[in-house]
Amino acid sequence: MLNLSAQNIRLNNAVSNKEEAIRLVAQGLVNNGNVAEGYETGMLARETQTSTFLGNGIAIPHGTLDTRHLVQQTGVQVLQFPNGVEWGEGNTAYVVIGIAAKSDEHLSLLRQLTTVLGDEETAEKLAKTEDLAEFIALLSGKRSEPVLSAELLSLNIDSDSLITLSAINAAKLQEKGYVNQSFISDVLATTPLNLGNNVFLADSAKGNQLNGIAVARNQAGKTLITVSAIDESLNPQLAKLTQIAVRQKLTIAPVEQILNLFGIESQAHSANEYATVANSSQDQTACAGQIVATFTVRNEHGLHARPCAVLVQTLKPFEAKVTVENLDRPAAPVNAKSTMRVVALGATKAHRLRFVAEGSDAQQALEALGKAFAEGLGENVSFEPAVADVIESANAQAVSLVKNSENPTVESTPANSGELEATFTIKNEHGLHARPSATLVNEVKKYNATIQVQNLDRDTQLVSAKSLMKIVALGVQKGHRLRFVATGEEAQKALEGIGAAIEAGLGE
Repeated sequence: MLNLSAQNIRLNNAVSNKEEAIRLVAQGLVNNGNVAEGYETGMLARETQTSTFLGNGIAIPHGTLDTRHLVQQTGVQVLQFPNGVEWGEGNTAYVVIGIAAKSDEHLSLLRQLTTVLGDEETAEKLAKTEDLAEFIALLSGKRSEPVLSAELLSLNIDSDSLITLSAINAAKLQEKGYVNQSFISDVLATTPLNLGNNVFLADSAKGNQLNGIAVARNQAGKTLITVSAIDESLNPQLAKLTQIAVRQKLTIAPVEQILNLFGIESQAHSANEYATVANSSQDQTACAGQIVATFTVRNEHGLHARPCAVLVQTLKPFEAKVTVENLDRPAAPVNAKSTMRVVALGATKAHRLRFVAEGSDAQQALEALGKAFAEGLGENVSFEPAVADVIESANAQAVSLVKNSENPTVESTPANSGELEATFTIKNEHGLHARPSATLVNEVKKYNATIQVQNLDRDTQLVSAKSLMKIVALGVQKGHRLRFVATGEEAQKALEGIGAAIEAGLGE
């Protein structure tokens, strides 16, 4: 986390224009020993290349590559302007965060800042508060969120696997900002504690960001409580799990009663409204009428502020709704028209971004974006991917070029140009629990190809076959058929390797 104090935060400032604001923030970086004199030249030059305004009243001026040698220590200088500063193109900045970073350190710094500042309500509070402690708490991500809400409840899951329930809970907690990716990895590798009465408890010592509780329950009443704890204030709620009556109610109670069990005020939602299954709306899988595209980042320094701004400006003229996810750094899809959200994806050179567009001009939007990616998003192209960028309609039929007479589980189906697919039957006695799922993911990651998979026997959506969490969440049991769709240079080789791995038992 950022080391924030009165030394690098100044509230209630006023200037007449953004050049004055940038000079003021640059001087703060100099005074704090982050940069040498002259860094402001790079910050001002950056603004002539592309605006560093992120949205929600926030700007992040920083230097150019030419002034990176002046950075002495990574850090920030944060200035608040309650009356605002005109930042160009009709944008007004109320919080200006000057960034000094060596090499690519700024990417992780930006990810942290943009995750914290992605909330409009938080940004508004930052712009107006006169309390330094509150400002630091908001900027550090110490948000005030309910310990439990209906959005963190997943009921009637069609799976008997605790790992599936754990993956669903962890994904919900991450989606809402309670935990980060390290929490998910750790909690999925840990065996939940059996509390009795068909209730289990899972937690992790890693990746906790907010106090929170997620509850997943299958159709038979098996219930998993997943906890994100940053201090002892959760103890009163967790103490309730020692009560037999509470555990028994958890296995049958509807949403409002579960909230009441933990002392959360009842909400006016029906239980069915929040009943979810694996592969919920967080998975960015296209529906009919949507257009899907996968583009590779060709920029030497990845998607920092300038190429992100070009990406967003390319999409904004179009009415289509566009979301994006980083296939090489799995996380929930975000709004592709928000510079802040795109920066937070942490995309570096050679990362593949998957876009889903919906609307009357969705095809045109993605074609324009594909051209922008190919041209470097306003920068020089330093990387040519081996796998071609792809734009495809979600309801187009796929063509399989995979044929293997020796393996009857491989099926041929009609196909999109350049797209291969195959269907394999899982033979593992206990289905795809953690170990065989990890073996499958490791096999998939060997190949230079984009690979998705769906469980035909649960009628799931296609998800990334390189994400352990999403594979586990498919709820695959013995005899289930998995359909793989692959594109890219090694698509054929990948499907053959996947088929061989499944036939060999995926390590079992």
